Amino acid sequence: MKLLRSLLLATVALGLPVAAMAQTTPPAQPPAQPTGQPPVTPAPTGATQGEQAAETDDEDEVETITVTADRTAPRTSIDSVSYSLANDLQATTGSLADALRNIPSVDVDPNGNVSLRGDGNVTILIDGRPSALMSGPGRAQVILQTPASQFARIEIMTNPSAAYRPDGSGGIINLVSQPNAVRPDETESGSVRANVGTEGRYNLGASAAVTRGDLVLTGDVGLRHDNQNFSTRRERERYDSGSGSWLDSVYQQEVEAPSDSSYVRLAAEYRVNEQVQLNGELRRHAFESDGTGTATFEENDAFGAPAIAYERLGQGGYSGEFGGATARVLRQFGEGHDWTTEVRYDTSSFENRQEGQTSYILPALAGFYEVVDNDQGTDSWNFSTIYNRPLGEDQKLRLGYEAELTQLDLSNVVLRGATSATAVVDPTSTNDFEADQVVHAWYGTYERPLSESFAAQFGLRLEYATRDINQITQGITASSDYFRVYPTMHVEYTLSETQTLRASYSRRVQRPQPEQLNPFVVYVDIDNRASGNPDLLPQVTDSYELSWLNRSNRQFYQATLYYRDTSDAFTSVATDLGGGVLLTRPENAGSSRSIGLELVANGRLLPTLRYNVSLNASHQQIDVSNLGFGSQVDGTTVSGRGSLNWQPTEADFFQLGAFWRGDSIYAQGRREGGGMVNFGYRRKLNERLSLSFTVRDALNTMQNVSYYETPTLRDRSESEFGGRSAFIGLTWTFGNTQGRPQQPQFDFSTGPGPQ
Repeated sequence: MKLLRSLLLATVALGLPVAAMAQTTPPAQPPAQPTGQPPVTPAPTGATQGEQAAETDDEDEVETITVTADRTAPRTSIDSVSYSLANDLQATTGSLADALRNIPSVDVDPNGNVSLRGDGNVTILIDGRPSALMSGPGRAQVILQTPASQFARIEIMTNPSAAYRPDGSGGIINLVSQPNAVRPDETESGSVRANVGTEGRYNLGASAAVTRGDLVLTGDVGLRHDNQNFSTRRERERYDSGSGSWLDSVYQQEVEAPSDSSYVRLAAEYRVNEQVQLNGELRRHAFESDGTGTATFEENDAFGAPAIAYERLGQGGYSGEFGGATARVLRQFGEGHDWTTEVRYDTSSFENRQEGQTSYILPALAGFYEVVDNDQGTDSWNFSTIYNRPLGEDQKLRLGYEAELTQLDLSNVVLRGATSATAVVDPTSTNDFEADQVVHAWYGTYERPLSESFAAQFGLRLEYATRDINQITQGITASSDYFRVYPTMHVEYTLSETQTLRASYSRRVQRPQPEQLNPFVVYVDIDNRASGNPDLLPQVTDSYELSWLNRSNRQFYQATLYYRDTSDAFTSVATDLGGGVLLTRPENAGSSRSIGLELVANGRLLPTLRYNVSLNASHQQIDVSNLGFGSQVDGTTVSGRGSLNWQPTEADFFQLGAFWRGDSIYAQGRREGGGMVNFGYRRKLNERLSLSFTVRDALNTMQNVSYYETPTLRDRSESEFGGRSAFIGLTWTFGNTQGRPQQPQFDFSTGPGPQ
């Protein structure tokens, strides 16, 4: 029945563009986008000829000194801001996490968790499309290990239009891949990169493109080896009702975990004729980390004397493999008038396996060997059809339908025994779980000028979602479905030739990840358990923004005031199960509200010295009265980042950058702020060969400190990650080095920022 319902919904959706096509073709508009994907938003109405001339002058100067763009040179549209990675030297040798940490609005903690303006519910796209890489429990590790050199720009949409899925209450981060060279009709081009770092680190990469008439073949391949050494110290106090006193404990862990990752992408683009274009892509990304570690635990009794003490010698790690394929057909009917249909398949598997021997010192108990193996597999199918049509001068209509089916298989296995040879499955800690989710979406956006100085874009998205869960081990099944409406609105007013005001509203949703719905209590370690919550509701966010932008004299300034109102907000709740064991489970808080101000500045201090700075200050309130924790938790966070780029000669380029992320609050605690300082140098040896040297976390300050507090438990955890690292590398380009403009569906921003 559900399959029949899905087919009927898809049939109705396919009829939308067909009905629209039956109308009269409008007068000629600006040239059509070559790929028919989410179109480039028109240049802001405040972008005058004077500004465009200044930008052209900047581009000419860039060519003279061989620097193509500053790393935070923004491109702005009515609903997004896009930042270049061209001169981010950390991106040449570092991971995606290193590149994201240099982008305004974005924060990446040492564990690889991403947030936008303090909201960790973020959707990450690759080239405008959802990716199995950037969803699920393995996303943080992917972000820590994926080479940033794969990407040319990072686009931020804190209030996306209805054309984009509303998932992610914090907004959308779009990772824009490196462009490939085309034209003349017979050409080859590419680049090879090699970087060697401290403690055996290295990364290698190559990209190539071949053009033969109407056929373009492109490919990327890369390898990365890193060391993810870290240490953790957890100080915990738990209230003992029997003695009426607090019992202190300390857990200390040291881990050495080398890691390896690889990726490959192959794509083809074929223009059948002037109206029809075919695209296909195959991709694979894999990573693994296998290390060793030691851990010790000590707990005192009510009199302060040691009561429990053990040590653990272990090994293990995680591995993930992601693959997928995409097929796309573009049909163009006229200038600015096209229809694109795409089918996408993604599959992923992620495994986290830890094992080790635990030996008791106090009391005199027999030790045990333990294996914890958590596996997750996900398959998803995505179908979309998008119709773009101009409706007269500077007016655009966009209609679309999207359907996505996601299937999850989750397995948690725990084995215990006196030794590894005698370890057997513990049925109380082992379970299997399945979940299926289907989302149908219909959407439309309409954009038009309302006057010479005033423009607006209106959007509406309708979604119908179904979800089935099956806790196989416990025999628990449940199904649910819901229909919701997500409106968006963006307006823009030109104050002068250099200044623009923008205001926007969007409704966003954060659906629970399937694993968050698993009610089974999963064993994490001796002192920690975790479970999902099958009653967890989607959280809904109403987001409002007001921005002022100023572009003049090769300077860019932006100030954004924002407000978010979230209902059924997700929060992690820690419960003391007794005996020092802590259970963590997701819950819906009553509400969450945040108000903030973000300031961004990008410009030139001297002819050879550029700066990029941003500052974000926000105040958040979390209403957790429904969870019994009092009426409200609130706190203020201040974060910032900045960099200086100095080019004393045509061949030499220096970069100094730093960021600071402020404290953030939880329903039951907080996280301390932290930051790091990075340095880079690039030397152009000749027209095709360049040398780079980078230092990450030069002052060795990157760490994570968090606190949890309940009436019966106090917990402080401090983790240090990796520490200082340095790389030296070479990049060689070959063939035709004149790259084509980035395809518009991969970069939705418009108009170059100050170069």
